[in-house]
Amino acid sequence: MLKNLIKSFLYAVYDVRLQKRLAAGPFPKHLGVILDGNRRHAKALGLSAGDGHKLGAKKVRSLLTWCGEFQIPVVTLWVFSTQNFSRDPEEVKTLMQLFIDQANAMKTDEEFIKNDIRVRVLGRRDDLPDDVKRALDDLESTTANRKGMLVQLALAYGGREEIVDACKNYILESHKQGISMPAAAEQITEEALSKQMYNGEVADPDFIIRTSGEVRLSGFLLWQSAFSEYYFLDVNWPGFRRVDFLRALRSFQTRQRRFGK
Repeated sequence: MLKNLIKSFLYAVYDVRLQKRLAAGPFPKHLGVILDGNRRHAKALGLSAGDGHKLGAKKVRSLLTWCGEFQIPVVTLWVFSTQNFSRDPEEVKTLMQLFIDQANAMKTDEEFIKNDIRVRVLGRRDDLPDDVKRALDDLESTTANRKGMLVQLALAYGGREEIVDACKNYILESHKQGISMPAAAEQITEEALSKQMYNGEVADPDFIIRTSGEVRLSGFLLWQSAFSEYYFLDVNWPGFRRVDFLRALRSFQTRQRRFGK
């Protein structure tokens, strides 16, 4: 008991010191987070995978509060990949219900309303069950006119799939405009293709965090992350603490972004 009290006190002191050091900025304008390690966290605690995902969902609320403190305007969270559909059917079913529950809760969340948070979903939503799509569509429409932080949920998302879909959309749009395929190919640019991505008008992420000790992007915002700064840490997502977040921001502030120059 005493040991835990001492540990909590030391973390509180460290938190204050870190926050003072961070005060001058800069802070990310678009933060991406790969929420990895829910199942490993649950296994370590003797819990089910579903319980791990529920703990991970709670941690998302904490993260958004921390991002609000530092006025980070855009946060993109990778919640569920296209490959995740191949997991155990019961786990996928639990996740789908969790998405519905979280979408419904976000619509009336006092902090979301107070801070005018807008939510958008990125990914192949047509691959999702109808009840999940309805809940997500309702969440988007409910928050569409808000002007605060933009929270993007990458759900049924894959980076390669996004690029494929962007190319398809570009071709279809060109066809609708009566542009021949050779002319469309001649006119294609990075800017034109960027506009066809799921979040076309949003600036690319300048900082991406991945939890769980995996040192790879796994296709997260594959097109948009070409010049992003990355931060990897060993802690599983449900165990991600505010001090971990502050350390990540401290690391971001030490980077010199050169954009390949």
